Amino acid sequence: MKHRRSNIEVIADILRLGQMGKTKIMYNANMSYSQLQKYLDFLTERGFMERVNSETSIATYRTTTDGRNLLKVIEIALAMLYQGDIYGAPNSMPLDSG
Repeated sequence: MKHRRSNIEVIADILRLGQMGKTKIMYNANMSYSQLQKYLDFLTERGFMERVNSETSIATYRTTTDGRNLLKVIEIALAMLYQGDIYGAPNSMPLDSG
């Protein structure tokens, strides 16, 4: 059973792609154009991705050094959170019983 990706997982998926055009990012990250645009805006505004001037008119985006550093932190956090789960994500989060 697959789980719905969290925002952090989507960000990690985009950052992993390195450098490519919007359409390729959209298909590789499995998201709609409007979703992709929101994430690209978010990531570029914060310096985790940058738009690259290419020889063609196709918008190309590249993961920056800060983006690669963020990806490492996200992967460590996800590994710690999902450790031992056969699906790669927790089935339920613990509730505050206190």
